Amino acid sequence: MEVTAIQDSWCAVVNIYAATKKASSMWRRADKMLDSLNVRFETFFTGKDGNAMSLAHSACESGYRKFIAAGGDGTIHDVLEGIMLFVESRSFTDSPVSLSEFTLSVVPLGSGNDWIKTAGIPKDIAKAVSLFREGSIAKQDVVKASLLDPVHLPEEKVQRVSYMANVGGVGLDARVCERVNNAKKKGRSGKQLYVSALIHNIIHRAPASAKVVCDGKTIFAGSFLSMAFGIGKYSGGGMRQTPDAILDDGLLDICIIPELPLLKIAKEAPKLFNGRFNTVKELVMTRGKSITVLPYTDNPSNICSGEPVEVDGEVTGVAPVRFDVLEDQLNILVPTSL
Repeated sequence: MEVTAIQDSWCAVVNIYAATKKASSMWRRADKMLDSLNVRFETFFTGKDGNAMSLAHSACESGYRKFIAAGGDGTIHDVLEGIMLFVESRSFTDSPVSLSEFTLSVVPLGSGNDWIKTAGIPKDIAKAVSLFREGSIAKQDVVKASLLDPVHLPEEKVQRVSYMANVGGVGLDARVCERVNNAKKKGRSGKQLYVSALIHNIIHRAPASAKVVCDGKTIFAGSFLSMAFGIGKYSGGGMRQTPDAILDDGLLDICIIPELPLLKIAKEAPKLFNGRFNTVKELVMTRGKSITVLPYTDNPSNICSGEPVEVDGEVTGVAPVRFDVLEDQLNILVPTSL
């Protein structure tokens, strides 16, 4: 396969649907500031030319290795998916490509900006753009999320793969994302979407059962309300289900919420937003490199229905699912002080 010459400029993928379709006007401001800093970049807009994932993948094939994700958490996720699609497609060729060859920067134009909180990226567009002059390059982990075929268990037959830059979840966590995403499609935005979706799904919760295996050891088996798996600390508009997560430690933080009485849930829920969620003694919290969520039942003849799975706020399917931290890391543009 012919190797495309590596581009020296940045590829800016602008999600015109971010921030309830206000991103295009917001990007014009960022565009002028990047020009004033003499940053070399080419701009590609989502829409008729493709989504952020396909645009990023095509740019990789054209030799781009430096990306600007202009949008929210969904845009970051899609750009990463495009990069990983390219990396995976080259893994069995004579010219393999490493994830460590790629650099991601973010101009926050979205309504959901959770990833930037962990990375220390300013929400203010001017300050975020200034990192092209004042910032530095750091590393961050990437997680491969593999949906498994429940029919062939215990054999782990992969049905679908996606890649995670921030936080994923199973159960209530995924149901909240699903409800929020539906509201965004109707033009709604704001932190209150996540709070109202959380309250709705807690009230209408349906307890599920699962077994969770971390690095070969079973850490949980029974009824649960929600599970979160994080490289980053923030998700769902500022909730901190994995408040101790570190972007580059090579580990995935795990938080399992067992089925709890409604009054207990109501009492502890505020800790999701103040960083003290890890003080709730009923939680199962640990970290590892490979985590699998499997069906669980006291009666082996019963067939457990799959719980929804979300990756970076996008519902990708249903459990069983396996999360693996990749050995290779992604370069990210961050403040020098991070």
